[in-house]
Formats: sequence, C-alpha cells, structure tokens
Amino acid sequence: MNGSTWTSWPSREALTRAPQGRTRAAIARFVWAAVLAGLLWNAFADGRFALWQVAIGLAAAVSCGFAGRTYFRTTREHSLWPSLGMLVVLMAVAFVAREAGAEALGVTLWCGCAVVALERLPLSAAVPLTAAALIAYAVVKGDGWQTTAITTGSLCLGGYVLRLDAEARGSSQRLLAQERAAREAEAGAAALAERSRIAREIHDVLAHSLSAQLVHLEAARLLIEREPSTEFRDQVLERVVAARSMAREGLAETRQALSALRGEMTPVEEFLRQLVADEPAAVTVSGERRPLSAEASQAVRRVAQEALTNARKHAPGAAVCVRLAYEADAVALEVRDSGGHRPAGELAVSGSGYGLLGMRERAELLGGTLEAGPEEEGFVVNLRVPA
Repeated sequence: MNGSTWTSWPSREALTRAPQGRTRAAIARFVWAAVLAGLLWNAFADGRFALWQVAIGLAAAVSCGFAGRTYFRTTREHSLWPSLGMLVVLMAVAFVAREAGAEALGVTLWCGCAVVALERLPLSAAVPLTAAALIAYAVVKGDGWQTTAITTGSLCLGGYVLRLDAEARGSSQRLLAQERAAREAEAGAAALAERSRIAREIHDVLAHSLSAQLVHLEAARLLIEREPSTEFRDQVLERVVAARSMAREGLAETRQALSALRGEMTPVEEFLRQLVADEPAAVTVSGERRPLSAEASQAVRRVAQEALTNARKHAPGAAVCVRLAYEADAVALEVRDSGGHRPAGELAVSGSGYGLLGMRERAELLGGTLEAGPEEEGFVVNLRVPA
C-alpha cells in the first residue's frame, strides 16, 4: 500500500448503492426489519425493563437508524468529520446500551461500526475506529483469545472485502458510463457523417438546379425588359420576376437546410435578427444562452418564419414583437403582431409551404407545444420545445 491508499476515499460510485428492482429492494427491507425486530425483542422482551425504559430504547434505536443513514450520506459526499461524528455517536450508543443491559444491541453496533468504517472511510481514519470498536467488543464478550481473534479477524476481513467489492463495482460503473458515452459519440459521428452525405447530395442536385434556374430567370428578365412595353409583355415579366424571387427564396431555404444538416447553423437569436432586419419588428432574448439541438433550433426558426409570413400577409404594416426565452429545460418563442385578426382556419395556410398546423405537429413530435390565435388587438404565436 502506498500513502494515497491510506488517505484516499473509496470512489463515489463505489459508495453509491447499486440500483435494485422492486422485489429485491422489498426483500432487503424485510430482512433488515426482521433483524432489527429480533435484536429489539431479545433486548426488551424478557421484562427486565420498565415501559418507559423500553420507549427510550426504541427512540434510541430510531435515532441510530437516522445516524446510520446520515453516515452513509456523508461518506458518499466524502465529508470526513461528519462521518466520523456519526460513527462516534453510534459507538457511544452501543456503550450506553451495554451498560443498560442490552448487550446484544451494543455488540451489534460495535461490530457494525467496525465493518462500515473499513468499507466506507479512508483507511487512515477507518483503522483506528475499527480497532476501538473491536476492542470494546472483545472486552464486553470476554471470550477466549482464540475465539476473539477469529471473530475480530473475520470482521476486519469482511469489512475490507466489502470495500474491495464496492471499489470493483464503482470501477465497473465508471467503465460502463465511459462505454455508453463512447457509443453515443460514435453514433453521433455516424449520424453527422450521414447528414453530411445527404447535404452533399442536396447541394449537388437541388441547390445547383436552383442556382441554374436563377441564372436563366435573370437572363429571361433582361431579355423581356428589352421588348416594347405591352400588356402581354408586362404580364410575362411579372411572372418571371415572381419566379425569380421564389427561386431565390428556395435557394436560401436550401442553404439553411444544408447548414442544419452539417451542424453549422448560426445562433437562433442571430437568425431571428436577420429575419426581421427589413421588418417593423423587435427581437428580445432572455435567459442564459446556450447551443440548441438541431431539431429544437429548426423548430424555432421555422415557426418564426411562418409567423412573420402570416403577419405580413394578414396584418401588413403591423408592428411585430419577437421574444426568445431560454428556460431551464426548454426554449420558448413568442411572435406577436399589433393588429389584424384572421380566421382560425387560416392557421394552416402558409406562403412558404410551412403551415402553423405543420409547425404544431413538429413541436409535438419534439415533446413541445405550439399555440396560435387572436389576442387583444393582434395575433400571437407561442412555441415551447424541450432544449
């Protein structure tokens, strides 16, 4: 053993009780309750104690139970002095119980303190406490030296074996956590690689096609503008300009989707400010800002786009207020305009193909909610998704 072995605590994983099923936990509680009931019955059932003395003894037993729970908690927290204090209290109660005539309770407490000290404390603190508890036990029992040596040696060995077993269990838990983290990282890397492949395919096909369309539509616009102005020419020019605008918007949406697939999206608050740059709108952000998952970020962006599109369509010129709030376990978006009531049936209508009904379904798939409807003078859209 080196110096650190004597002064180091067992790991927190080793001192944390392993998860148990309901049946196993119920059996363990039953066994402990039966052992405690047997000890109390052996101590108080022979009529040596008055009723008030039995009541004091039961209260002391309950207090020992609380002290034991506190000891297990403080050792998990690696708090040395509170842990030592709880053991000293238990050993003092054992001495009082022995002096009062409840020798079995005292012996049990001394032996238990010796074992759990070796199991859960640094050895530099555990060894003196274990020695004190076992010396008290040997003096009280008064058996022959051979029996005492075998008993105390067995208790020491049992406590140290429990310590080694707890350390092995803690190491296995740490290894399991590391393996799970490695698997999650591997799955994330595989998902990112697949999303990058899809992004490349979309870029090579859709984005290239839209870019080519923009070039041809711009060329068509220039050619049409050279023609003499007639009603037919103006109608064709209007359609070409509208098609060019739709192609440009589609290309911008495609690039945004590609960025999302590659995990290269701009922060949500920056995107919202860019979205309302040419609008009579204000953006406010509250809460501690943090990176969002791709799904939550996309939901916020799409709902903001849809809400602003509806505001432009149904309440042109109305002031719009966009609020983004980072909550403890979620992100919330509110888009409110100052005027323009609209029928509820239009919630699913969208100029860009993303209706609020679809956004509500997207939010519900993420475990969130989306509410939209008229309120006071205007219209409000509220989104909340876990993040």
